[in-house]
Amino acid sequence: MPAGNNFQHSVYARSDPGERLAYREVTTSAAPDSLAWQDEMARLGRKMAGAGVRACLFLHGTYLGTDLFGMQRLDEVGGLKRGYSRGIAGLDALLALMREESNGLSKPPEGPTPPFNNDDKTKSWLDEQAGDACNFTNAYVEAFSKAVNRNASRPIDCRRWLWSSEHHHLGRALDACRLLNQLQALSRELNLDQGDRLLVQAHGQAGLVLALLSNLLALGESSGRDRLLQILTTYAKQTQAAELTEQLGQADSALKAGNVLNGALLDVVTFGMPIRYGWDPTRLGKLLHLVNHRPMRTDGKRWLAKMELPQVTMEMPIAWGGDYVQQLATAVTDALPATAEAKAAIKAIWEIVEPYDGFERWLECARKSVRCANDGRCLLVDYKDATGSSNPRDHFYGHAAYTRLANLLFNTTEIVQALYPAH
Repeated sequence: MPAGNNFQHSVYARSDPGERLAYREVTTSAAPDSLAWQDEMARLGRKMAGAGVRACLFLHGTYLGTDLFGMQRLDEVGGLKRGYSRGIAGLDALLALMREESNGLSKPPEGPTPPFNNDDKTKSWLDEQAGDACNFTNAYVEAFSKAVNRNASRPIDCRRWLWSSEHHHLGRALDACRLLNQLQALSRELNLDQGDRLLVQAHGQAGLVLALLSNLLALGESSGRDRLLQILTTYAKQTQAAELTEQLGQADSALKAGNVLNGALLDVVTFGMPIRYGWDPTRLGKLLHLVNHRPMRTDGKRWLAKMELPQVTMEMPIAWGGDYVQQLATAVTDALPATAEAKAAIKAIWEIVEPYDGFERWLECARKSVRCANDGRCLLVDYKDATGSSNPRDHFYGHAAYTRLANLLFNTTEIVQALYPAH
């Protein structure tokens, strides 16, 4: 993890991550809310509290009504669907599986659309529509909170935060600033201090929001941070968004003051985060990534996903190889913004955070088949979610397994073992 990363993009390195990597399989465990389940969760809660964890934030978005794989940007740079298979067998079929209108993930008949509000009404709607697929439900967070805090002398504060789910550079950057303000407010509310820890569990592209936040929090001068905040502030003023302008001002003031989180450490766990932005470690505590993955390669490189065309188009609809969203939503992919101001801001941010452009570059990045981020520890987990169903709403192409209530005990066990083993 390079100090002074300054918003550099991750490298798609195919080499063995070595000691940073471990493999796991989800096994049958006690049923959620059974006495055995509660006892084990309570034990894990004591270890977390003993390590200084004072709060746990569950950060997620939603893919309902959004461009799941970022195909809008790919079609824009690839010729607007005019056929850019370049003679590669199976590529057009793969792109059809990724496109919003043909990936089988129909939009809800009614309801909100991005940017989503972080409010109870939207969260309740999301729980009704998606359940626990790609969604940290109220039931998930409440079950976690109740179990880890059973008989606790110092309960861990547990909250759920829904980010805007605008799957492009601007949306993620704006929410990184909003999240900074939320964490600052939480640290004041809980009177966090040095020795305390704040744990954020982030699903999917919410992990990319945290990656940008780590670069914002970096110690010392940062040309990338100054430029990014300038772009965001200009965008807010152009769109006459008074609340957003105020939020950005608060984030800028907090960063300049330097005493972020009152000295508490920020630990981050990501689930199914695509490999994109790099991380800066200088104000992070611990960093862990979990990826739904089943080794399928025949060359011995089991840490890489399988990306062979046209076979991948047969495996993908049943999530045979794991998380295809994590694998394919790489550099170059993104949703397209709705306004000219947003498009200009995204272009300016792109020049800071991403060195890749063009359809061929996306194909190059996707074929690298990289599962593990350059920074932090990585667990490649077989979540056993390939049940044979060809309905993508059952698995969201392997991206839904992480937030299932049935996997809460497994996730918590792995987090504690990786981050807080000595307590």
